[in-house]
Amino acid sequence: MTTVTAQPLTGQAFAPYGDVLDCTGAPDKIINQGLCGRWHDRASLDFGPGGRAGISLFLAEPRSLPYRIELVERHPEGSQAFLPMHDLPWLVIVAEAGDTPGPIQAFLAGPGQGINFHRGTWHGVLTPLHAPGRFAVVDRIGTTPNLQEHWLKSPVTITA
Repeated sequence: MTTVTAQPLTGQAFAPYGDVLDCTGAPDKIINQGLCGRWHDRASLDFGPGGRAGISLFLAEPRSLPYRIELVERHPEGSQAFLPMHDLPWLVIVAEAGDTPGPIQAFLAGPGQGINFHRGTWHGVLTPLHAPGRFAVVDRIGTTPNLQEHWLKSPVTITA
């Protein structure tokens, strides 16, 4: 069995898979009478032909590390953004693109960090590390199938 050590979630490390959504650095704009910073246009949302943006709410059971992953999935018709509705760390698991997933990578998202998977990015299931595992998810709503699952030939263990 392969073991992967989760690394901190940074924009540079995560760039091949999608966008990191957080409020680091100075805001792009100050709005609301100077009382609110706006970090503007931080994700490349993609809903493909015939799709539209939808917002769903997810409540996932917390997992713990080490974590064993056996299945990854991807959404070939559009991007998928996960916005935690809590201030707790959570696990983001991805695999290199291709017809089948490449090597697994793992990231520890810090408090206040969300992500947007690019269209077609292989990824693990939603993996909160603490309750509540509540997330707002922005993804494609459409009439064509937008989920492909792939069982790994050998499970991968993710450690901190």
